[in-house]
Amino acid sequence: MIEEQTEDVTISKMCKNFGVTPRTLRFYESKELLFPVRLGQKRLFTRRDQARLKLILQGKRFGFSLEEIRQLLNLYDIGDQQTTQLARTYELAEQRLAIMENQRDELSAAIKDLKSMLGLGSKELLKRGITV
Repeated sequence: MIEEQTEDVTISKMCKNFGVTPRTLRFYESKELLFPVRLGQKRLFTRRDQARLKLILQGKRFGFSLEEIRQLLNLYDIGDQQTTQLARTYELAEQRLAIMENQRDELSAAIKDLKSMLGLGSKELLKRGITV
């Protein structure tokens, strides 16, 4: 379960709260998706970082590329009360939904075909005395 914090948290707490590895967090930081505060060797993730990670993980779950996610997150600060961010997110989400529905339809057709082939194979095996 994702537990959003109200204060800055360490990398280990961030990993625990979001079910990710330290390597994942460092990767997102290197891709300029997260911007933890550095205190010597220690990284502290702000509420903003926590909100961003929640959106990153959701975006990945929906199949958005990291570049798309980065661009959407960067639209937050352009000063139009997130209108551009919301519009662009909606546009990409519609496109992603169409892709996912197409993939589902293709997968459903492949499953139907495979079941048919298994049925034919089962009959042929039975003819040869092999029970499945």
